[in-house]
Amino acid sequence: MPKNPGHCQFVVALDSIVGKWKPMILYHLLQGKPLRFNELRRLLPDITQRMLTLHLRELEEEEIVKRVVYPQIPPKVEYSITEYGMSLSPILETLHQWGAAHIERKQLNKAKNEQTETD
Repeated sequence: MPKNPGHCQFVVALDSIVGKWKPMILYHLLQGKPLRFNELRRLLPDITQRMLTLHLRELEEEEIVKRVVYPQIPPKVEYSITEYGMSLSPILETLHQWGAAHIERKQLNKAKNEQTETD
């Protein structure tokens, strides 16, 4: 049994959604519309094909994202958020709000420091 089970739960939760791209992938999929791989690439122009594939697979393994392959030629694959993945919406919204407030705080501190230096 772990010495600090609360710590372990944080690590498991963060491992599922943290990374440079996972929150942005989730943001786009949480808009409700299924997206094809290339649509996600267009929405995230700086991500590599390999990294997008890796993150989508990890999110699919965690049952956060669903991958549907349509039997047609050429093959059509769509990604969507699962019902379970939708439970991340309030968490990601809170992180978004905190991030915006944090950026604002950093800008205010930077302005204060620059003002102090010029005085």
